Amino acid sequence: MAKARTGRDTPAVTARPSDALSRERKLELYYWMKLTRQLEERLVNLYRQTKVVGGLFRSLGQEADAVGSCFALEQRDVMSPLIRNLGAMLVKGATPVEVVKQYMAKADSPTRGRELNIHFGDIGEAGVTRGFLGQISPLGDMVPVMTGVTMSFKMRGEDRVGLVYVGDGATSTGAFHEGINFAAVQKCPLVVIVENNGYAYSTPTHKQSAVKFFVDKAIGYGVLGLQADGNDVLATYDVTKAAVDHARAGHGVALVELLTYRRKGHAEHDSQSYVPAGEIERWATENDPIDRYVLVLRSTLGVTDAEIAAIDARIMREIDEATDLAELSGTPDAREALMGVYAEPPAEQPLWFRRDAVADAYGQERPESWGTWNADGAKP
Repeated sequence: MAKARTGRDTPAVTARPSDALSRERKLELYYWMKLTRQLEERLVNLYRQTKVVGGLFRSLGQEADAVGSCFALEQRDVMSPLIRNLGAMLVKGATPVEVVKQYMAKADSPTRGRELNIHFGDIGEAGVTRGFLGQISPLGDMVPVMTGVTMSFKMRGEDRVGLVYVGDGATSTGAFHEGINFAAVQKCPLVVIVENNGYAYSTPTHKQSAVKFFVDKAIGYGVLGLQADGNDVLATYDVTKAAVDHARAGHGVALVELLTYRRKGHAEHDSQSYVPAGEIERWATENDPIDRYVLVLRSTLGVTDAEIAAIDARIMREIDEATDLAELSGTPDAREALMGVYAEPPAEQPLWFRRDAVADAYGQERPESWGTWNADGAKP
């Protein structure tokens, strides 16, 4: 089994909050990781059938860092994911059917077909609904956004924490620097997760940053810096729980570096020709996060093959049901593009959906037949 890389000495996480997790909760961690992987596998099948609109982004090999870190949040907290954090969104309440419909750009997807993959959110209210923000594509830009979100928590005196994910490449952006620096000065209750997976698209880490480990950047911002093996779901949970508790106690920002590996390219179209021969295979056989966790469950909790098989069967039932429902959904009406651009429309049907209003708008009597008008409500 591959050993986790270690950086400079960081403040030790002496307590292991994961020791307090019940057997049921530890099995839940397996469920979320396996659900993430199997759901993405289903999306790959749909992608190859040309049923996925746009790109497909995988988190293969990184399931533990997304699931373990988000598992440390409370319901009232808010999380901002990136393209490889499907597992975190599922933990926070996103459903497989929403994800499949979103990738297929269905009319009843969370963004009604106007956005793709996991670009959707549900910010909710304190202690209510799910609490995750739709991501911004330019990497690093969600750090200042979440700085503002967590500053609002502080100003209102709310007992809430925000967590934002960035990749190693995003730490080189101005938005990352400005956001975390401002959050540090203001002591915002913010946890910044840096997923060090070895590559920023096709650029190896050593070619885009002179620091060997990104946890070292915490010193420059004057914030707590922690590091963990991102392929160990319990270690990830422990270090993130320490960071979340630190932020919730009013001590300000914590930067957490999770050491992991991206076994798929930037997106499904990426051939990974830039990866050295044998590297992917070594991580797959020696350091797979799900395989590692199954060994832990068997050795420490006596989890049986039958229990694992039952969870796996449940996951496949849920994914099959989600796929069937998504396949039945229709494509968006073109006129939907005009709705909810800046705010959700009123309950009353919008102007361009009402034939009588269209006629009135042109100062004419209502036509005898809708056939005398174009489908979009314009004059022929």
